Amino acid sequence: MKAIWNGQVLAESDETVMVEGNHYFPPDSLTKEYFHESQSNTVCPWKGVASYYTLDVEDKTNPDAAWYYPDPSLAAAKIKGYIAFWRGVEVVSE
Repeated sequence: MKAIWNGQVLAESDETVMVEGNHYFPPDSLTKEYFHESQSNTVCPWKGVASYYTLDVEDKTNPDAAWYYPDPSLAAAKIKGYIAFWRGVEVVSE
């Protein structure tokens, strides 16, 4: 699987975890230069508190376009630290 935005590969892995229709990428699959910590958080009733990354690719910024659970609930333990995408990020299989 690949996550692509603004013409660049943000993450690539054969070991994503699918949860609720989203592919969660392992942290070591990221092209880290494009990711910047955001101050945003949301709460999922069963996964816990999500943290976000803002994406900066070339001359474009995509606020809070990637999220992860740094300390998920036991039910979501398999996605701890894994990153998922939205807001125009294309996730494709290759």
